[in-house]
Amino acid sequence: MAGISRRMLLQATAGAGLGSLAAPRIAHAAGDSATIGWPSDVPAWDPNQRFVPDAQSLYKMVFDQPLNQDPKLTLVGALVKKWEMAPDARSLNLEFRDDVMFSNGDKFTSSDFSWTFFDRIKAGHKVDIAQSMRKVIGIDTPTPTTAVMRFDSPAPTTPVWLAFLGSFVVPRAYMEKVGLEGFNAKPVGTGPYTLAEYQMNARIVLERNETYWGPKPALKRITVEVIKDPSARVAAIQSGQVDITINVPVREVLRLKQAPGLVGELNPITRVILLQVRNDEGFADPNVRLAAHHAIDKKALSQAFYGGAAVPLTVPATPGSPGYLDDYTFAYDPELAKQLLAKSGFSPEKPKKIRMASTNGQFPNDFDMARAIVAMWKKVGIEAELEVIEYAKYFELNRGNKLPEATLYSFDNATGDPEIYAGYLLNPKLPFSPWKDMVFGQKIIDMFNVADEKERIAGWRKLNQEAAELGATMPLLQSVQTLVRKQNLEYQRFGNGWVLGQTMRWSG
Repeated sequence: MAGISRRMLLQATAGAGLGSLAAPRIAHAAGDSATIGWPSDVPAWDPNQRFVPDAQSLYKMVFDQPLNQDPKLTLVGALVKKWEMAPDARSLNLEFRDDVMFSNGDKFTSSDFSWTFFDRIKAGHKVDIAQSMRKVIGIDTPTPTTAVMRFDSPAPTTPVWLAFLGSFVVPRAYMEKVGLEGFNAKPVGTGPYTLAEYQMNARIVLERNETYWGPKPALKRITVEVIKDPSARVAAIQSGQVDITINVPVREVLRLKQAPGLVGELNPITRVILLQVRNDEGFADPNVRLAAHHAIDKKALSQAFYGGAAVPLTVPATPGSPGYLDDYTFAYDPELAKQLLAKSGFSPEKPKKIRMASTNGQFPNDFDMARAIVAMWKKVGIEAELEVIEYAKYFELNRGNKLPEATLYSFDNATGDPEIYAGYLLNPKLPFSPWKDMVFGQKIIDMFNVADEKERIAGWRKLNQEAAELGATMPLLQSVQTLVRKQNLEYQRFGNGWVLGQTMRWSG
């Protein structure tokens, strides 16, 4: 088990079983460093390569993005000082800071920006950023501190994407010199920390970047222990091996918050817990899809697994975000579910058989929730064969269009923009959606070309409701980040769930 010894796990979990709430030990000199218990590793140290949500907090400690978000998720400058989108959303003017250095001593310029967001894609590098930047047809760099992005069609969400998944600036000269393999072995960024030590799937050690252009982090060293098992993360925080951890079971948060020296938090974030669904195989019949959705008691799921803190959702958007619908509800109605199944010849005695997948421990209570959904379905006439998949396997299966009919997943959208919710969940032309029907899918694709902001938001709101009524998506709950930390370790809470070492400090 990575990051924690079996002996320590047994000791801590034994204590937990006895209701032990002993104060955690301090594993280091407070004020100098902190250790984070994290549920997954980075897929690679090329931060443009894969859109893996849980890796973003780790990448943001080593790399910078052109734009950033404040704790309330307002878009703010970072490497970019000023930005202006053209009225037709076909070009974006950018002005960069002139005081930014990469950790190897190279100065950041517009050439590095162009390399990251266009040139390396054109050169054939296999990076997910090619999807988010697919409309870019060129980047002009008239000066070292200015650039103009040009698009083949309206791209109104480009500024949002410059602060989102995979949009981390990498150095042109260094990457061309050492190649992708060399870069992954020794990554170079402009972020507040540099990579000092790395053991795959076990440990990441970061040292403060003393030449960082922004405010210097209070802590000199951040150690990330990769601990995939949620019980092991509980043991690690209780024993004092780590100072802060996330994605532990809610019951453990409620228990550990009573422990001397620990704080437990249930923080609603912009992620959406939902069922990713196919439009074929066992879910080709809309009666079956809609019955599956009507059969799910979302309030019961929230109460059972999140202490009622997770808001039930009808559409793929969280409360307060532009695409959320306050006046529309997809009803929990098991009797209607039975009627829909009966129309297609199915019943509890003659169930419709499908497959379902879920991770186990990737986000709080994921597998337990999946089992509860399977039980709800069984009552109305759907028999689901449940399998556990690894977090990385989900991406592989989705890209290959090999997910089962339903997959429980927590979809990250740190920006809250409706295009990045429904647009990526339901665009059949992108590798993030198991839904491949082009009839509804074309409506989604067309929305990507709407430049007017008012029209754009109204369009996504309409499609959100249509998607639910079609059974193209089954939103369940607003995701809740469970977090436990030592009481005297302060950190900045973000509405999207980022946990960043550069915001941490010891209060005493």
